[in-house]
Amino acid sequence: MPSRRERANAIRALSMDAVQKANSGHPGAPMGMADIAEVLWGDYLKHNPSNPHWADRDRFVLSNGHGSMLIYSLLHLTGYDLSIDDLKNFRQLHSKTPGHPEFGYAPGVETTTGPLGQGIANAVGFALAEKIMAAQFNRDGHSIVDHNTYVFLGDGCMMEGISHEACSLAGTLGLGKLIAFYDDNGISIDGEVHGWFTDDTPARFEAYGWQVIRNVDGHDADEIKMAIDTARKSAQPTLICCKTIIGFGSPNKQGKEESHGAALGVDEIALTRAALGWNHAPFEIPADIYAEWNAKEAGVAAEADWNQRFAAYSAAYPELANEFVRRMAGELPADFSEKASEFIRAVADKGETIASRKASQNCLNAFGPLLPELLGGSADLAGSNLTLWKGCKPVVQEDASGNYMYYGVREFGMSAIMNGIALHGGLIPYGATFLMFMEYARNAVRMAALMKQRVLFVFTHDSIGLGEDGPTHQPVEQLTSLRTTPNLDTWRPADAVEAAVAWKHAIERKDGPSSLIFSRQNLPHNLRDHETEAAISRGGYVLKGCVGEPELILIATGSEVGLAMAAYDRLTEQGRRVRVVSMPSTNVFDQQDASYKQAVLPLEVGARIAIEAAHADYWYKYVGLEGRVIGMTGYGESAPAGALFEHFGFTVENVLATAEELLED
Repeated sequence: MPSRRERANAIRALSMDAVQKANSGHPGAPMGMADIAEVLWGDYLKHNPSNPHWADRDRFVLSNGHGSMLIYSLLHLTGYDLSIDDLKNFRQLHSKTPGHPEFGYAPGVETTTGPLGQGIANAVGFALAEKIMAAQFNRDGHSIVDHNTYVFLGDGCMMEGISHEACSLAGTLGLGKLIAFYDDNGISIDGEVHGWFTDDTPARFEAYGWQVIRNVDGHDADEIKMAIDTARKSAQPTLICCKTIIGFGSPNKQGKEESHGAALGVDEIALTRAALGWNHAPFEIPADIYAEWNAKEAGVAAEADWNQRFAAYSAAYPELANEFVRRMAGELPADFSEKASEFIRAVADKGETIASRKASQNCLNAFGPLLPELLGGSADLAGSNLTLWKGCKPVVQEDASGNYMYYGVREFGMSAIMNGIALHGGLIPYGATFLMFMEYARNAVRMAALMKQRVLFVFTHDSIGLGEDGPTHQPVEQLTSLRTTPNLDTWRPADAVEAAVAWKHAIERKDGPSSLIFSRQNLPHNLRDHETEAAISRGGYVLKGCVGEPELILIATGSEVGLAMAAYDRLTEQGRRVRVVSMPSTNVFDQQDASYKQAVLPLEVGARIAIEAAHADYWYKYVGLEGRVIGMTGYGESAPAGALFEHFGFTVENVLATAEELLED
């Protein structure tokens, strides 16, 4: 029977061979963490390679995602649908083994990791989702949600500030089923980290309320097992600090930065094989080692046991069981769409003039009772973002059965945690901050889009209209950044009706995230025809038309739609044929067919003015180089909103003057 070290050496061999074949990658971390991985995956991890989506599997996250050959080797060896040829195609075009673990490429990869620190934040989201789902569904004698989240992370993850945001919250919430392994090898790309990273990391995590297990020899299976056994008994999250040697086994490069981010080289690999006693050709794994690693039989048995327990649960609690299946499948309640549309019609009939952030809260009060899977939150701005609704119950350490998170001032951490929650399944997360502070959350928003997850990012105080707080809080370029993010739908509603359609669209979308942008100030209601929802849901539509072909098109979003409508009235009085196009979501509008876009923005009408209190340059794609944009070309100022709009030219008079100039050209 192969020894533990031989099993771990299989990881080392596959990792260094794949990196060498690609002539690109990071062999050091997989080689250094192979012994930890062998113990965890061989003795503890609850998973089924034949069904990577089993609901009650343990989640494994490789936060130090540059060491991707570690997880690819583990998935291959344990029996997932990841062949030896897939490993040979490491880092090649269209392979299942990209340079960093990518969600949706290889079965068993739970989240995309690479931007350091976000993996551990995702893991907090996984563990938080497990705790919430367990509190909502488990009953006495029936634990259908009962799994751990394991995460590997290195010095880079620890240095990134997001690790503080996410891990401090994990301690506060008592996420005892979160177990993190810190690969304390003292090396990063620039060399020995003691020159720039001297934190007392164990003390830091103890201060967060974590259980910390110090000075574990990451190459000693008995010490690793003892640490995991201790961790699994804790009511608090656990950090296992593992002393390892990066590039373990390489005679000339272990313990050095040379093994971190480059192939070892043919000669060094030969020496490493000899040093490890690995007398097999590249990508060759002996049958007895494959047999020891194979987890298919154990995985099928574990899932079968759970299925039996779930059947008993279904008999005792049929409604809860059906609800669990629905939510884990990501399906909405059957009546949601119809009831949401009824609410939209009611909002249109009411015709309120309110801030779109208040309209957003009204949506939550309408949709929240229909969606038990909705998990809200805000980064310390609930009273301003208006994310709390009447049925909110906070999630706390002692009772995690609620549906609302107080994330604290942690915009980046909140957003990455929400990504983990969405990936776990069973919950639809939304979280809020000011639009300006999207900048803190930016990379996690991008990761949600990259992974095509249903995450709802709520951003309020959407323009210079927030007023006296001034340019530090007034967003200008952020809308452009969001709109140009692939696979992200960005909505900036003009009134309560558009806000309701935006919320419905975002909730129903299953193939990616949405950002919902709301105003601080009141916005007037706009009269529309009976096809309100159908028109708005296409992202852009004719809000106000004219008799015959228009000679001028005004395009606006959010608070500037009201301005466009006021200008329309004045221009129409002057005998001008004008059309107002409201474009709450440019992303969704761009996805429409050519005939629809032509019907809204006919090419033959070149006189166009876009009006938005955000960066002007974005809008030239809609007005053309001959068109005009009334927008921001610099930052804001500190003053009341009305004074700012007048100062920066967001007035009827400026629109009229711009129209006159354009139509005379």
